[in-house]
Amino acid sequence: MLPVRGRNGRAARLARMLGTRTAWTPVGDGEFFCPGCGGDRNYQRLSGRRRFTVLGVPLLPRGVAVPVVECAACGGHFGTDVLDHPTTTRFSAMLRDAVHTVALAVLCAGGTCSRTALETAVAAVRAAGLADCTEERLAALVEALAADTGRVHDDRPCGAGLAIELHEALDPLAPHLAPAGRESILLQAARIALADGPYTPAEHDTLTTVGAALTIHTDEVTRLLAAARTPS
Repeated sequence: MLPVRGRNGRAARLARMLGTRTAWTPVGDGEFFCPGCGGDRNYQRLSGRRRFTVLGVPLLPRGVAVPVVECAACGGHFGTDVLDHPTTTRFSAMLRDAVHTVALAVLCAGGTCSRTALETAVAAVRAAGLADCTEERLAALVEALAADTGRVHDDRPCGAGLAIELHEALDPLAPHLAPAGRESILLQAARIALADGPYTPAEHDTLTTVGAALTIHTDEVTRLLAAARTPS
């Protein structure tokens, strides 16, 4: 046993003498959602070079370290993929824009803005964070979109013409939503469409587009739209 302890002791002393040190250099900064803090924080993006050390003194280069993101608050180092996640502020803005776009698309697809449909749409948009949304503003936007002949396809209202806008608003948001969040947006849209009666073909097409942009499977979209028709 003594020889083993001797070898372990020599290894420990060697480990204290020799090592690797990384020298970090800031190459950018900004704001991100810190997974360590659980909130929006400032960050520095760091690039690093590793050096072999003897007694703590860096001597020989050992190559380039993987870049990291350092949180200014907690000091944690994270992979640069954390910058792909929106900040809380950005996420809230994306959600507001998405719900507003979806509400407009469904109202346009309905062809008419009934009072009940407008009330349901306004409630959804306000719940998403646009507190100053009113029925008058939504109705005016729907009229403006309907008058834009560039958005009319196959003699259907502008809901079909908003397909591009729907994807632009929902595609960046969908990866950051839990399945329940994606379903919630689709069900909100379904309730707007059902507020003044059964789905019209144009409304159904628009809701299908919403589901696809939210990456909800086609069968699940069908199930959710059918469930929305059933009073709870």
